[in-house]
Amino acid sequence: MEKFIIKGGNPLSGKITISGSKNSALPILAATLLTPEECVIHRVPNLSDIRYMLEILKFLGAQVHYDKGTVRVKNKIVNSTAPYDLVRKMRASICILGPLIARCGKARVSLPGGCVIGDRPIDLHIMGLQKLGADIEIIKGDVVAHGGKLQGTSINLKGKYGSTVLGTDNVMMAACQAEGTTIIEGAACEPEVEDLAHFLSAMGAKISGMGTQRLVIEGIKELHGCEYTIITDRIEAGTFAVAAAMTKGNLLLEQAPVQHMKSVLEKLKDCGVSIEIENTGLRVSRSGPLRAFEIVTAAYPGFPTDMQAQFCAMATIAEGTSKVVENIFPNRFMHISELKRLGANIEFYQSEVIIHGIERLSGAPVMASDLRASAALVLAGLVAENTTEVHRVYHIDRGYEKIDQKLSSVGAHISRVYSKI
Repeated sequence: MEKFIIKGGNPLSGKITISGSKNSALPILAATLLTPEECVIHRVPNLSDIRYMLEILKFLGAQVHYDKGTVRVKNKIVNSTAPYDLVRKMRASICILGPLIARCGKARVSLPGGCVIGDRPIDLHIMGLQKLGADIEIIKGDVVAHGGKLQGTSINLKGKYGSTVLGTDNVMMAACQAEGTTIIEGAACEPEVEDLAHFLSAMGAKISGMGTQRLVIEGIKELHGCEYTIITDRIEAGTFAVAAAMTKGNLLLEQAPVQHMKSVLEKLKDCGVSIEIENTGLRVSRSGPLRAFEIVTAAYPGFPTDMQAQFCAMATIAEGTSKVVENIFPNRFMHISELKRLGANIEFYQSEVIIHGIERLSGAPVMASDLRASAALVLAGLVAENTTEVHRVYHIDRGYEKIDQKLSSVGAHISRVYSKI
């Protein structure tokens, strides 16, 4: 185990280069299973989740080479079975299901299960693939599928809490090699889904409606290899933007995907944060007080659930009372009890929290519970008096590339050390 030791109080100043999007990279890597030809993918972040996905591809028969952000992968021969020990570490591993059914005509993939932020069922994935003609059943914790000849059809992927992102990915990938035309209604509109669609198009797929809730996919017999550069990570950029706001700093976020951050940037402006678009990226600074706010998470282009925890951290030191409502994952508030350990004044009501801003937080040992919760605790540590210890930082390594090094480069006092906890 490792932990971060953070001495708060330093304004952050300088520039940080935003890494490639984890949530784009994972399904794009899975999509390489659709062709026996080599794919070259640039701007792949060096994260534990990425390494897990590359191990899965290797197990399935891929030749993989990863160096300095570029992955070369060739799936000449594909094994259609991914056991529990291989996929249990990462829920996004389920996105290999669609490509395996399309490529092999069958698949056996262990259910990834839920996670600490709440239940995340795959019923819409299964329904969509069944509509394409796959015969699917759950056997001893595995999703067992026989594809036969996939046939294009109309599918609606709208769920209780909005459209399913990975479900849209899975069905879209399988539909690329189905016979005829597939229409996906209620498709997820997230930039990462659109990025996957552009990657599939680079492989020869025929997809229209990218970035909308209606995707039209004309199936083709074979996809080919390609070279592609992944978009940068809007959630990483948003997290560093909040870091600049909380520390009263001034950061240039190079290559930040401004076009994908509208809801986050608008909310930061409402809070008194200065946002400037420059040639190389996004400049975020603050000179006046932080103002309280209200946010309600929603599917893209609404306020992202993946930024909820970071804004909760910011609310703890904002002037006034903030309200945060979580509509995507109602149980995604594991960070609240840890923020309270730092002195935050927070009231918790099922799927919403009321946060009364205080003048300053006080450092203490805290425990990371998931990826975005751990980012929120790091942000709080940057402004807390004295020293904050964030334990179990393997969570943050799933989605932030060298976050401690990036923060250190702009003035944060943060170090990574061994922990027995």
